[in-house]
Amino acid sequence: MSDDAPISAAEAGLMACGHCGQIMEHRDGPIACPRCGGSVRPRKPASLSRTWALLLTAIILYVPANLLPIMETSSLLVTSRDTIIGGVVYFWHSGSPGLAALIFSVSILVPVLKMCILAILALTVQFGWPLDRRQCITLFHVIEFVGRWSMLDVFVVALMVGLVRFKGLAVIEAGPGAIAFGLVVALTMLATHSFDPRLIWDSPRRALG
Repeated sequence: MSDDAPISAAEAGLMACGHCGQIMEHRDGPIACPRCGGSVRPRKPASLSRTWALLLTAIILYVPANLLPIMETSSLLVTSRDTIIGGVVYFWHSGSPGLAALIFSVSILVPVLKMCILAILALTVQFGWPLDRRQCITLFHVIEFVGRWSMLDVFVVALMVGLVRFKGLAVIEAGPGAIAFGLVVALTMLATHSFDPRLIWDSPRRALG
């Protein structure tokens, strides 16, 4: 490392209060901020293990979320139970390709990419993969931003239910897959919140400690 290479606050022996921004000497255990009295920790406790636990649970639940029906549609002629993919196909053939594409993006594409990116970041921290740290931080900010829109598909389906009922075309009810998918969304949000991005700048030994 060159002499002018940037170093982290931990490497400089410093840490900041997350409540008021007070800079103080780095310590391993939690301490009280001398300015505001808030609890200060150098890193989120058990960040990596909690992230893995939440992420793996979300990955497991994503299987029934896709296999179980997320939507039950009843009309005068037929009654169908559709999975996420089946729902996308239903809206596509019912003349709403834009809505079908939106549901596919927020219900399948985005959750898979989010879980993959978070897994890559966790593996990078755990095994010290030689990835560009600035790019890793950018990826974390991306999934953090996407997490704010994680429930968009729920609102879209609710809106479509109201629209279909208003037109008197059919009755749409949420299926058991919707519960599993809602848990997946919640768990990925919690996993992202549990992950401490500062670990990306630490050495593997310190990140695990």
